Amino acid sequence: MVFGTFDILHPGHLFLFTEAKKLGDSLVVIVARDTTVQTVKNIQIQNNEKTRLKNIVDLNIADKVILGNIDDKYQVIREENPDTIALGYDQTAFTDNLEKVFPNIKIVRLPPYKEYIYKSSKFRDKN
Repeated sequence: MVFGTFDILHPGHLFLFTEAKKLGDSLVVIVARDTTVQTVKNIQIQNNEKTRLKNIVDLNIADKVILGNIDDKYQVIREENPDTIALGYDQTAFTDNLEKVFPNIKIVRLPPYKEYIYKSSKFRDKN
């Protein structure tokens, strides 16, 4: 399982999905809700949650792509009950207590892929 905003898909995201898929039999991608992105990152996203979800579905890399829960960020983890959660190298939102809340789920922090080129903040409009 991986989760994130995935607003402007780039090779770093593809690397994350590919590496996460290697860690198990299937890949579940959780797409952050628009309200969550606004609250956590305080950024203007370019694509709404439905578009971001569809863009990942269209990649045909994930076995399941779903929207996160607005109220309980861990609900989707409880529902899907993954063996492994793969985190991006710089992912911090809702990750601090994952190992304590879900002691039976393996938490893996994946390395970056050319983070000096492929980082979402580098692709956002600077206006």
